Amino acid sequence: MLNRNDICWCGSGKKYKKCHMDFDKNLEKYEKQGFEIPERRLLLNEEDIEGLRKSSVITKGILEGVADLIKPGVTTNEIDKFVHDYTIERGGTPATLGYHGFPKSCCTSINEVICHGIPEDRPLKEGDIINVDVTTILDGYFSDASRMYLVGQVSERAKDLVQCAKDCLQIGLDQVKPYGSISDIGLAIEAYATSKGYTVVRDFGGHGIGKNFHEDPHVSHFDTGQKGMLMVPGMVFTIEPMINEGTYKLNILEDDWTAVTRDGKLSAQWEHTLVVTEEGYEILV
Repeated sequence: MLNRNDICWCGSGKKYKKCHMDFDKNLEKYEKQGFEIPERRLLLNEEDIEGLRKSSVITKGILEGVADLIKPGVTTNEIDKFVHDYTIERGGTPATLGYHGFPKSCCTSINEVICHGIPEDRPLKEGDIINVDVTTILDGYFSDASRMYLVGQVSERAKDLVQCAKDCLQIGLDQVKPYGSISDIGLAIEAYATSKGYTVVRDFGGHGIGKNFHEDPHVSHFDTGQKGMLMVPGMVFTIEPMINEGTYKLNILEDDWTAVTRDGKLSAQWEHTLVVTEEGYEILV
């Protein structure tokens, strides 16, 4: 137990009474309301968040640079090489490279591939849609984001799906507020996607991130029917809804990574890493 004038446990350097004392006093109230309470280690201080901002600069630069590469004939291996070289040249490390055996520096998911597509010599073709998912480690801090790209002229149905996925990301962000329920994110996303005639993937979700690639909280993008974790200033996590044209069900290919829609229809995804603030949230990347 800390005294009022002790330095706060979060590492902010502030006195306990000026930092997390009121939050700790209210934990019992939040628990009675049905919230899951985040562990203290999940609440990052300003030094940590600044480290994440620096890592995020690299991730953002990669995703902007990839836009210039996307065209018919370019292979996903060429995209992967760009991601790898850009990251290393700026002092970072591609987090996916070697992660549980993943062989590449980013994920490239085309058309019916929902996520975790492995870069290869397959060339992009006119009309494809592709998600490029990038995670950077810089000085021990992880930043994670993905974007959709259109290859040449694509169909109206593909454009509509990509836009819906982007809208779902923003709708999820709109639910983020201090001392709100993380389950509100999935509730709002699924309601919107369903209204547009699409489905939301249930097998994957957003995740806590910071000094580790994946940790609590898990962020579902559909209505789980549960209260979920309390969102608290200093929590960092991703929102990354995967929206399918047809069924939300999927298959994993023999490489044990690539997730594809079970019916072969299109899928789209956008992702941000954010930190919960006293006012709402800050997008890191």
